[in-house]
Amino acid sequence: MTNGADASADPNGDDERTERAAEYEAMADALEDLVVELRDEPIKESRLEGLFDEATTSDPRIWNTVTAFIDVEDGEAVVTDESKLAQGSWAPEIVEGCDTMVTVDVQRGLMPDDFTYAVGKKLSQRIEEFRAKAAEARADDETDSNN
Repeated sequence: MTNGADASADPNGDDERTERAAEYEAMADALEDLVVELRDEPIKESRLEGLFDEATTSDPRIWNTVTAFIDVEDGEAVVTDESKLAQGSWAPEIVEGCDTMVTVDVQRGLMPDDFTYAVGKKLSQRIEEFRAKAAEARADDETDSNN
């Protein structure tokens, strides 16, 4: 049997795609809440305070980016860690261990409004990506159920 035949013959395939779509939607919703918090609350009272602190106080001669690793737990975006990076990229096991991440450049003296705008824009892009993945999973589910 081909993979396509396996997928249509698997009664759990539709359930898995539906569940995957729901997970993507939950991630998008949790990130939207984080964007609203970032926009409406002072940074010092937000879940992204650590990212702001690292981005604005790290030595740019040593570090060039700071990343916040985000997991969605019980419908809430939880910043599990902030980490600085000089030259290079994150190890795959670090990236695979989180639902999403947001990276900003190290900039001493970065104003809170500029940080809010930049991080909000990046999170909004991730929200759109998760919504598109959810729609794709739902479309795959509908296509399979129509066959």
